[in-house]
Amino acid sequence: VTSPCKILKCNSEFWAATSGSHHLGAEEAPEFCTALRAYAHCTRRTARTCRGDLAYHSAVHGIDDLMVQHNCSKDGPTSQPRLRTLPPGDSQERSDSPEICHYEKSFHKHSAAPNYTHCGLFGDPHLRTFTDTFQTCKVQGAWPLIDNNYLNVQVTNTPVLPGSSATATSKLTIIFKSFQECVDQKVYQAEMDELPAAFVDGSKNGGDKHGANSLKITEKVSGQHIEIQAKYIGTTIVVRQVGRYLTFAVRMPEEVVNAVEDRDSQGLYLCLRGCPLNQQIDFQTIRSAQATEGRARRKGPSLPAPPEAFTYETATAKCREKLPVEDLYFQSCVFDLLTTGDVNFMLAAYYAFEDVKMLHSNKDKLHLYERTRDLTPGNMAPTGTHPTLWVALLCLCWLCLL
Repeated sequence: VTSPCKILKCNSEFWAATSGSHHLGAEEAPEFCTALRAYAHCTRRTARTCRGDLAYHSAVHGIDDLMVQHNCSKDGPTSQPRLRTLPPGDSQERSDSPEICHYEKSFHKHSAAPNYTHCGLFGDPHLRTFTDTFQTCKVQGAWPLIDNNYLNVQVTNTPVLPGSSATATSKLTIIFKSFQECVDQKVYQAEMDELPAAFVDGSKNGGDKHGANSLKITEKVSGQHIEIQAKYIGTTIVVRQVGRYLTFAVRMPEEVVNAVEDRDSQGLYLCLRGCPLNQQIDFQTIRSAQATEGRARRKGPSLPAPPEAFTYETATAKCREKLPVEDLYFQSCVFDLLTTGDVNFMLAAYYAFEDVKMLHSNKDKLHLYERTRDLTPGNMAPTGTHPTLWVALLCLCWLCLL
């Protein structure tokens, strides 16, 4: 499902046309105004389909502000010439940002380094929470991933196949809230086939404040991989498009994770508390069915059979090419290939684990092995414990009883 609202395309075109425009001389202001009028024209064309879109309304207000700031007339040419890029060393980066805009320097100057946590969402969809709980969920529609005093992250998951309960992330919205003298409020939005390298207002940093560079976007692979650094809260976010769908990964200090005004609402977002029980899929039961039936079948009335592109054996062999360790990332890969028949889900699992290796602070906890869907700590195998060990222990107990 692709949104008819094309505001991200408008944003991308404007940013491409005005790269480096914040440092243009007065003689080049007419070219900026030309690009700005083209931006306004693009938003008007998509206005009818974007009425309820946050990014659209943010862009419209941003255009009006820029028109006033640059003394641009609303009447005039609307072609989009490519303006000059910044010369080396002439960037928006500021080395003299306030100390408050660097989390480790300001919050932990006289104490130990902060404890960092990781959350990731990928595939059909699979969730690794800040507490290293791994779940496979349904969560169709819009769901909050993160919601604290500093930022909000929301994902929208849509069916992979018509009539199926298999879903994947088709849209992602990240709102960075205004913070002291560091950053203005910024909104980032991505969806299928649109992975911008800029915020919705066309900027690539935190705005006009003195510490603006403590928030910035870097494009790693055009249209496939972006990274957002929010130094003022010690946070790194990685967003990828793999195939048609999006993946999300974040590294965040525990202090930021738990920074909420209303503790009662803290459990409402997925990265902290996981998916609701009625949205979780019993991974062990499903995988057992996959192994015996040769394909995934989810419970539900008259769901269409998934594609026959993979058997359990071929899916296992395919996933082993990229994921040699048979942990939950490997099992997720097998699950998704059998459910969707789309090899891109194998790549999603692979890149999700690559992001874990980069973002997780405890290198001994990179791999997770199979656990039950019960979230009670006493009923879960310890992180990193291989299922084979549990089988051996059960056999030993049985022999003792004999």
